[in-house]
Amino acid sequence: MLLRTDPFRELDRLTQQFLNTTGTWSRPTPMPLDAYRAGDEYVICFDLPGVDPEAIDIDVERNMVTVKAERRPHRQGDEVKWELSERPLGVFSRQVMLSDTLDPAGITADYDAGVLTLKIPVAEKAKPRKIEISHSGSRKQIQA
Repeated sequence: MLLRTDPFRELDRLTQQFLNTTGTWSRPTPMPLDAYRAGDEYVICFDLPGVDPEAIDIDVERNMVTVKAERRPHRQGDEVKWELSERPLGVFSRQVMLSDTLDPAGITADYDAGVLTLKIPVAEKAKPRKIEISHSGSRKQIQA
């Protein structure tokens, strides 16, 4: 289970997009994400098109996952005259608070086609388990 920590993040993202501001390290632009559960793991997908994998930084501190990335402009030469530039540049960041039912020590990351995918396993203590009951010499199993 993921916990949302900032209800105004989407409003900030739309405002920055409308004003065409560039994210900086002190004030990064939020990146969009999808999150879902697939079996015994949670999956979080971050949109980072055009970002070099070397420019992505993932930190985990307790139950907080922080993803930062930087999209730099491509060098085009001195004779290039820009007519239109709509793709956002700069620093992007997103923090996700994980619940206690997830295991941050088992996080894996993959970057493919501009999408960073984090897989977070469900903690053993949160998985369903069977408990045996002893009764008059016979044993029954119930599911907890």
